[in-house]
Amino acid sequence: MAERNLQVEICGVKFKNPVIAASGTFGFGREYAHFYDIGLLGGVSTKALTIAPRRGNPMPRVAETPSGMLNAIGLQNPGVETYLAEHAQWLKSTGTTVIANIAGATVEDYVAVAERLNGAPVDMLELNISCPNVKQGGVAFGTDPKQVEYIVREVKRAAGQPLMVKLSPNVTDITETALAAQQAGADALSLINTLTGMEIDVHRRRPLLANVTGGLSGPAVRPVALRMVYQVCRKVQIPVVGMGGIMTGEDAVAFMLCGARAVMVGTANVSNPNACPEIIKGIEEYMIRHDIRDVNELVDALMV
Repeated sequence: MAERNLQVEICGVKFKNPVIAASGTFGFGREYAHFYDIGLLGGVSTKALTIAPRRGNPMPRVAETPSGMLNAIGLQNPGVETYLAEHAQWLKSTGTTVIANIAGATVEDYVAVAERLNGAPVDMLELNISCPNVKQGGVAFGTDPKQVEYIVREVKRAAGQPLMVKLSPNVTDITETALAAQQAGADALSLINTLTGMEIDVHRRRPLLANVTGGLSGPAVRPVALRMVYQVCRKVQIPVVGMGGIMTGEDAVAFMLCGARAVMVGTANVSNPNACPEIIKGIEEYMIRHDIRDVNELVDALMV
């Protein structure tokens, strides 16, 4: 049987396959290393890193929904210094490509984290711009193209690694924020982040989440995510990584057909800790079934 090439490259960074564990549901990889060799993955995007540790939002902060889940974790993390001291070398030693997801409450916070990661064992940065900007009344950075352009430009100046910008879907036209990020110097884009939603316990007449609203993810959002990836890939000239409800190899293939160079898998890891290796296997099985030698042949191969 002829060998299948699953390797992909995004802004000069090589991934052994197009499946990346998404930020938020994979921690720093240690928990999943009990289930399989995470060096098998194309990459791992870390839990969001902030300049100082964060305790996150009060509980309850996760709720199951039809075909998905809501979360309002609040970017709980030990801070960038603890990541560098206790996790960075270990994660890099697994042999996977490492993406550091960075977050903050001000532009200065983001810049400080990016600067601290200069020279660290990190292959790429992922800018989480769905965070509320405390200097602009709590409006998320990622919902205003002008703010997107400003924060991306400032972080790009500080970054020592290629910069991927994670786009929020909670906008009227996601192509506007995509173009703003590209204009400001982003090397790649990832999308979509979670959709804002809520769920109600009608018997208690209370929201299920202490935070009232949270981010909706899982298979319920996949059609929206596919549409947004398709639209963005037709507007920008930089690579796109797609995510949103990917549960199977065929789900991943759908995003690549829409133009994504790689995919990120998030919520699937919560329901199935072996989701990522199973999705890699599913992509390879699809390639064999359709006699595709190189996974890159799938990128933007949708027939419309």
